[in-house]
Amino acid sequence: MAQAVAKKKTAEVAIMDENMFAADAGIGVSDLGSEDLAIPFLKVLQKMSDELDDLDDAKAGDIYNTVTKDVVKGKAGVTVINCAYVLQFIEWEPRGTGTGAPHRIYSSSDEIPQTERGDDNKDYVVGGSGRYLERTAQHYVLIIYEDGMTQQALLPMKSTQFKKSKQWNSAMRSLKMKDSKGNLFTPPRFSHVWKLETVPEENKNGSWHAWMISKDSVVSDPSVYAEAKQFAESILAGQVNVKHVREAEKAFSDEEVPF
Repeated sequence: MAQAVAKKKTAEVAIMDENMFAADAGIGVSDLGSEDLAIPFLKVLQKMSDELDDLDDAKAGDIYNTVTKDVVKGKAGVTVINCAYVLQFIEWEPRGTGTGAPHRIYSSSDEIPQTERGDDNKDYVVGGSGRYLERTAQHYVLIIYEDGMTQQALLPMKSTQFKKSKQWNSAMRSLKMKDSKGNLFTPPRFSHVWKLETVPEENKNGSWHAWMISKDSVVSDPSVYAEAKQFAESILAGQVNVKHVREAEKAFSDEEVPF
């Protein structure tokens, strides 16, 4: 009787390779429109921010990405390209009512409702049954990560942070460069990289953590510059949708502090 000889089979293990993903690039995501996507907000966490209840390692002064849920220490900061700026006046329903979404959003060219300042330093719409307006500077940025990857985001600034917005806009407008012939010109908004960190601030009404913004460098990667320019053009063309949601009012925050 012939003796069976066991043959050892070598198992072939498939190894995933980036080229496999590259071969299927864009499938399932390339046809998504702006209405299908959520643009992340970059926000400074405050001592009473809801996120601190769920994030073990986060603390006041950290920078939070509302989509990826990533937290960056305020001293480490993030680097961004400021692609576009939009000034809006957001009308909110009274606290504790409505869906948490804005009642209406006005642009700077719209006819803004008449308001009167309340004892809580909010600007209440006259005859608006308790609705109030928040003047909000919307800075659309392209986050630049250490590995070279990028992400679009929105950086809203209001209340005490509105002054930081004006300073940032002034800094960008004051930038000058020379062309190949030595002619001086003002470069586009998305030509420079900025460092965003946070610092503690206070006034007689309380304390909070605020943005600290400094110029980092000129954009050096042509592909990143092209991406920033395209993002800017899509914003100015009204092709980027933003879902504004009012945060729960647990206590005073930097956005509640009067100037």
